[in-house]
Amino acid sequence: VQLQASGGGLVQPGGSLRLSCAASGGTFSSYDMGWFRQAPGEEREFVAGTRWSGGSVYYVDYAGSVKGRFTVSRDNAKNTVYLRMNSLQPEDTAVHYCAVARGSWGTVDYWGQGTLVTVSS
Repeated sequence: VQLQASGGGLVQPGGSLRLSCAASGGTFSSYDMGWFRQAPGEEREFVAGTRWSGGSVYYVDYAGSVKGRFTVSRDNAKNTVYLRMNSLQPEDTAVHYCAVARGSWGTVDYWGQGTLVTVSS
């Protein structure tokens, strides 16, 4: 299994970015797919994700710090998860990692390589 993340970069405060993560080596419609981030000197933290609930039902989860600004979505036909980030602030600066899990964001089965998001004027 490989997860290929893209879309990071430098953006000014208040700006937007969209991250993408394409998974390969399997079928992921019955997996949870989402995003974590790690700022310099900090521990990796959960950002947002889509949780499989059976059949074609998915729930979304957000960290409190990004709720209302970020939107997570997925395209199962493309095995891809997205993170739309609006109203970015300097505290959002971090390496963002996509993740695939089953049943709990505390136990991630696969990690992507990370893409850096820098919010600075």
